[in-house]
Amino acid sequence: MQERIKEVAARVKELREILDISQENMSSDLRISQETYRRYENGEEDIPASILYEISRKLGVEMSILLTGEAPRMHYFTVTRKGQGVSVERRKQYKYQNLAANFINKKAEPFIVTVEPKPEGTPVHTNSHPGQEFNLILEGSLKLFIKDHEFVLEEGDSIYFDSGCDHAMVAQNNKPAKFLAIIM
Repeated sequence: MQERIKEVAARVKELREILDISQENMSSDLRISQETYRRYENGEEDIPASILYEISRKLGVEMSILLTGEAPRMHYFTVTRKGQGVSVERRKQYKYQNLAANFINKKAEPFIVTVEPKPEGTPVHTNSHPGQEFNLILEGSLKLFIKDHEFVLEEGDSIYFDSGCDHAMVAQNNKPAKFLAIIM
């Protein structure tokens, strides 16, 4: 896993340098500290999927290029078989599978996200990223935190929200939760 983090970081750094974008400019546009961005780019810290999505937009490349080093090739459709999405373990608390890694010029990034349960009392860490997000609960239940709101979504429930707001998800009932996430 650590090697994969370093590979993604190296691709981000190389593209940023080719485009002559400073680390300061990137961190400012991503609304994160320069130190955090430096750690991401040096492979010292894993880049959250939401931040990686914004980096790909800023660099003008498909997110899958940053993840795999390969350019997507499909123009009209792409099929992803069950369990075969490009694995993206971008945050410790979530496991992502990219469902359209091989499609060119996507308007959104679809993922299957699995959230593992945490022990009671574990601190909740929020994140935010520009854009909007749609989540459909496929299995289990999730407690969502969005700005000052907390609520639980059950299997079949969905939410569409401004992902620029601080948000987090916590699996409920000591069971993993799985949801379809579309980041736009």
